[in-house]
Amino acid sequence: MKDSVFFDLDGTLTDPKIGITSSIQYALEKFGIDVPKKDELTWCIGPPLLGSLGDLVGNEHASMALRYYRERFADVGWHENSLYPGISETLAILVDSGLSLYVATSKPFVYAKRIIDHFDMGQYFREIFGSELDGARSNKEDLLRFALLETRSTGASIMIGDRKHDVLGALNNNMRAIGVTYGYGSCEELEKAGAHEIVDQPEDLLPLLL
Repeated sequence: MKDSVFFDLDGTLTDPKIGITSSIQYALEKFGIDVPKKDELTWCIGPPLLGSLGDLVGNEHASMALRYYRERFADVGWHENSLYPGISETLAILVDSGLSLYVATSKPFVYAKRIIDHFDMGQYFREIFGSELDGARSNKEDLLRFALLETRSTGASIMIGDRKHDVLGALNNNMRAIGVTYGYGSCEELEKAGAHEIVDQPEDLLPLLL
């Protein structure tokens, strides 16, 4: 049985910087507080968003901030996004080799599905696993545990992502963890989390997976 390979979405398949950071700015403006520049908010890309918003506005206001965030993200933010160069070509080669590919993202499924369809990437993935709007399975460890059960993966299972949450979620599910540095996590972050391998470009995944 060929390996099952799970890909993170934000920072791994697509670059969501403009959509996510602009929607966070929109939410913060609603609270009348100083709004950081987009480059100062990239640390929010990858981890569960509710926790990041809690750090910005206080945990007691995080749920309201998330509601404001989604007002903008559901309208325009989700498509302020771009594919990383080489992703489509890399995915096509992996699928042709017989690997089973899946998406595993902390982003709510409803948005993840919309983004995957927008970029015509559904042809590469057998299934998309995301969180629920109420926050269920936003933790990557929980999400991957659920995904592994749903897919009944019988070969080796691999997680590919750009942040420590992807690596730790994989390790806690006895998965091989591959980190990518072209997203929003540093090589240092990925190494410290315990990634088995780290690559700098999508095409660098090919010799590790084939």
